[in-house]
Amino acid sequence: MRSGTFPAVRIASLLPSATEIVCALGSQAQLVGRSHECDFPAGIEDLPVLTSARIQPLPSSQAIDRAVRDVLRDALAIYQIDVDRLREVRPDVIVTQDLCNVCAVSLDDVRTAVARLAEQDVAIVSLHPTRLDEIWDDLIRVAGAIGREAIGREAIAGLRARVADIARRAANVRERPRVLTIEWIDPVMIGGMWMPELVTLAGGSPLVTRPGDHAPTLQRDRLAALEPDVVVVKPCGFALERTLGELDVLREALPRRWRARVYAADGNAYFNRPGPRIVESLEIMAACVHPEAFADFAKKHARSMQSIPAP
Repeated sequence: MRSGTFPAVRIASLLPSATEIVCALGSQAQLVGRSHECDFPAGIEDLPVLTSARIQPLPSSQAIDRAVRDVLRDALAIYQIDVDRLREVRPDVIVTQDLCNVCAVSLDDVRTAVARLAEQDVAIVSLHPTRLDEIWDDLIRVAGAIGREAIGREAIAGLRARVADIARRAANVRERPRVLTIEWIDPVMIGGMWMPELVTLAGGSPLVTRPGDHAPTLQRDRLAALEPDVVVVKPCGFALERTLGELDVLREALPRRWRARVYAADGNAYFNRPGPRIVESLEIMAACVHPEAFADFAKKHARSMQSIPAP
């Protein structure tokens, strides 16, 4: 990374992937606030928390799904912004998203909050990635907004090179297993957006979704029609331990005739955060799809993935 003088931009990040992007660009010290879900990298935990959730912690994926649907049915926002605290931290730039109201505060709510700041001139950078290239584009947009364009270009070049190296290794493996990625356990939702691209880059053939697709919900009859060789379960927002706690629910949901290799992975730190660690997500995917060819990645991410018995 290049050194030099950078503008003293005060940055508020309202979603975890944005926080990771800002920090990867060398601007962690410029963060003045974060969302309640931002937990990486180390050192951000003392930042003022600018958002909160209407839904309190719940014991199961089914309970969370029902609570989210109830809130949305009542036309309420799942997340709230602490406008008073936002005013106190005086951001110059707010990084948010307009992709998923279940993942973070909505863009409309951010605009409304900024309008209430009145005298403050605040730039809003809204991220909306649905494919891998768009993740890189968003990183560049954030870099431009905070005066780190050169560092952003260097970061993207490094991330792309790592992805290309994994793809080259995967291309040397003849077999291309059919891979199903699971985004949520109850109900079963299939990974979309950039997930099919990760599967393809890792040397697999993605089932059900194509790049850019939103995550569909599949009932048992549609699942039964599939014949995956590999299943990767990484629910959005669930660390590995949380997913392993719902193994009984997962086994009940998946067809018993499947003969697939099944893996659980950390869906909170990886896969569902469209930021720099999407490359680590690809490493985990490669270790699941071709464990012999990517034994180094399996060892590297041993704490974030686990083989589990098929249903």
